[in-house]
Amino acid sequence: MDKTEMTSSQFDCQYCTSSLIGKKYVLKDDNLYCISCYDRIFSNYCEQCKEPIESDSKDLCYKNRHWHEGCFRCNKCHHSLVEKPFVAKDDRLLCTDCYSNECSSKCFHCKRTIMPGSRKMEFKGNYWHETCFVCEHCRQPIGTKPLISKESGNYCVPCFEKEFAHYCNFCKKVITSGGITFRDQIWHKECFLCSGCRKELYEEAFMSKDDFPFCLDCYNHLYAKKCAACTKPITGLRGAKFICFQDRQWHSECFNCGKCSVSLVGEGFLTQNMEILCRKCGSGADTDA
Repeated sequence: MDKTEMTSSQFDCQYCTSSLIGKKYVLKDDNLYCISCYDRIFSNYCEQCKEPIESDSKDLCYKNRHWHEGCFRCNKCHHSLVEKPFVAKDDRLLCTDCYSNECSSKCFHCKRTIMPGSRKMEFKGNYWHETCFVCEHCRQPIGTKPLISKESGNYCVPCFEKEFAHYCNFCKKVITSGGITFRDQIWHKECFLCSGCRKELYEEAFMSKDDFPFCLDCYNHLYAKKCAACTKPITGLRGAKFICFQDRQWHSECFNCGKCSVSLVGEGFLTQNMEILCRKCGSGADTDA
C-alpha cells in the first residue's frame, strides 16, 4: 500500500472514532471530525438565541461575540444588520437609524434627531440643527455670529437693536443688558458719572441737582446747605432731620442752646444776636424772638 494512502482506521472521527467513509466531516487542525462531534466541541453560541451555531450555519462574529445570520439584528427595531452599518452601545447592536433616535441630540426647535455627521449648534445646553438656529425676528440662520437671547427667543444683534434695545443717554450706544435708570433715562453703568468729578456712580449714593447726578462729595461741596453750628453739609440722606430758622439751618443734633447746650429740638427757644438760647438761658436777656 502506498504510504500516502489512508487506512480505514485513519478515516475515523478524531473524537468518537466512528468511520467517516461516505459521511460528511470537518477537517480541523489536521484532524477529522464527524459533524455531530464537531458541532458539540467547537461550535460558538449565539449571543441572541444562546443556541450553538452549527457547522451548516453561517457564524457572524463581532468583537469575539457570535450570532446566527438570522439572529444578527438591531436590538431595537429587529431589522437585519447583515451587510449593513451598525453601532454597538452598552453590549447592544443598533442600526444607525435607531442609534440616532436613541443616542443623538434632539433639535430644540423642531424636536427631530440631529443625525451623526450633520452640523449642530449648541447654546445654553440645548442643540439645534444649523438651519433651525435662526433669529426670532428675521428668521435668518445665526450660525456663529453674535446673538442676544431673550425669553421670546434668540436674536441677531441688528434685529435685537432694532426691536428691543435702549440707547445710553450719555454715549448713545445700545444697552444690551443691565443699565441705570435716572429721570426716565437710561445709562450704561460705566457711563453714569458724577456731573462734577466724573466718578462712576452705579454703586455709589448720589444726589441730583437740576436733573444732573452728583456724588455726595461734589454735591456737598457745590450745593449742600451748611449747618450753622458745625458748618458741615446738611444732605438729608437716609432720613436725616434738620432744622430751619429764618435763613439758617442746623443738623437736628446740632440745634442746641448756645449757652447750656441743651437740645432745642421740639422746644421753644429765644435768639440773641446770632445765638439761639433755651428759655431759661435767654430769660432776662435782651432777645430777638
